Amino acid sequence: MIKILVVDDEPHMRLLVSAMLESPEHELLTAENGNAALTILRREQIDLVITDLVMPEKNGIDLILEIRQLAPNAKIVAMSGGGGLNGRFDYLPLATLIGAGNILRKPFKREELCAAISTIAG
Repeated sequence: MIKILVVDDEPHMRLLVSAMLESPEHELLTAENGNAALTILRREQIDLVITDLVMPEKNGIDLILEIRQLAPNAKIVAMSGGGGLNGRFDYLPLATLIGAGNILRKPFKREELCAAISTIAG
């Protein structure tokens, strides 16, 4: 069973991504920001993290950096709609530089999510 953590500050996005990945082979956990995700990562062995980048409390960039230290074998897919704290900025290229295995631009389809995951699943 693959344990997947979905991190997004928007409740509907957490539900949507979780619904896209629902399967008997997946155990899905969710977190509303990077701090909540780190709490889960400290107590659970997570195989895959799918995280938004622009979130309150702890953003996805900081989360990715901490995942690389805390759970270096976890696979990471970063997603973003292109928003930023002070306007629009594309954080996705930065996410790949610091450790995300793949990126997704919101909105995306189930097929795109599955393809992003399969390319990093090894």
